[in-house]
Amino acid sequence: MPAQHSFSLKQARRLALAAQGFGGRQLSAPIKATRLNQQIERLGLLQIDSVNALVRAHYLPLFSRLGSYPQPLLDQAAWSQGRQRTLFEYWGHEASLLPMSMYPLLRWRMQRARQGQGIYAQLARFGLEQQATLRRVLAAVEQQGALGAGSLSTREERAGPWWDWSAEKHALEWLFAAGEVTVSGRRGFERLYDLPERVIPAAILQQPLLEEAQAQRQLLLQAATALGVATEKDLRDYFRLDPGDSRARLAELLESGELLACEVHGWKHRAYCLPQARVPRKVEASALLSPFDSLVWERSRTERLFDFRYRLEIYTPQHKRVYGYYVLPFLHNERIVARVDLRAERALGRLAVHAVHEEEPGLDEEGIRALAVQLRQMASWLGLEQIQLNCPRDGARRLREVLE
Repeated sequence: MPAQHSFSLKQARRLALAAQGFGGRQLSAPIKATRLNQQIERLGLLQIDSVNALVRAHYLPLFSRLGSYPQPLLDQAAWSQGRQRTLFEYWGHEASLLPMSMYPLLRWRMQRARQGQGIYAQLARFGLEQQATLRRVLAAVEQQGALGAGSLSTREERAGPWWDWSAEKHALEWLFAAGEVTVSGRRGFERLYDLPERVIPAAILQQPLLEEAQAQRQLLLQAATALGVATEKDLRDYFRLDPGDSRARLAELLESGELLACEVHGWKHRAYCLPQARVPRKVEASALLSPFDSLVWERSRTERLFDFRYRLEIYTPQHKRVYGYYVLPFLHNERIVARVDLRAERALGRLAVHAVHEEEPGLDEEGIRALAVQLRQMASWLGLEQIQLNCPRDGARRLREVLE
């Protein structure tokens, strides 16, 4: 089928940035809950990750787009009890915070998990073989509510590293994937689980169950809204749909006219966009991006859009790292122009800049000033009084001059 639209790479980049919420005016007035929720609705989800070298992953994308905002606003939206709660936790793009309105769109995934599909093989086996443990853990949640895995564990031996889960932790993870429990809150970073009817609004739980195909079409449309222009793989990856499901639903959306086929110059694969897609004349934005930001989390798309090869080196041995432990891409006026290795040294009250790696052709004076502004804002937002530059490169020297 011929493409109905053709975009240059620069146009595709502008479409993507605008769709992701960049280029809007950052207000000097305090950010309110309404604006925060509007931004999350636009993105469709925030990825959660345990790494806390700078700040937890789910906080940073909103800072990148809105500027300084009160982190407790997001905590209230995610884990408060009552009307302030507008988000829920589930498997979206990995572990994610999602708007409550999307809960019905993921119930098919919960049903598949009950059948052992779409979850880790080890967890699927546990669901088949450990029914008694599942019933015992679910009964404990029913009776006591808001429980963490640690308070239920009956293991006596010391836990090993990484995924050496207790039987109770396995049970809670299976019940969570199956929608039998949901996350009520967190204690530190530990999930507290409760029954959905005590967390999710009744009006949402009582909605008729959507057919899988209908829910998957809505997820693809949400992905297209958040990405601006995207290949099938880009769209599928946003909510981690199976390739077969994604391709079937995409064909249906093309037939109905809810998505249009298009071409992006230089891309090998066909792309897709919404019929109402409009390319901005320009996008002016400067932002430090989380490694888990939806603008860059699909690394091959990041290369196609920005000619920027990006890999997270947290799990790379130190002597093999090229750029650093926790490196944030720096977006400036439609390009990713640098990589900044940052750490929040909370005990010392400072934001440590361990490295600044410039992309070709390098940072101009405007770019250096913009990076300095972002670092100052981030330090202030995190409650850190100082910025310490530990990088000997020329870009860091110029940055130091601006900061001073």
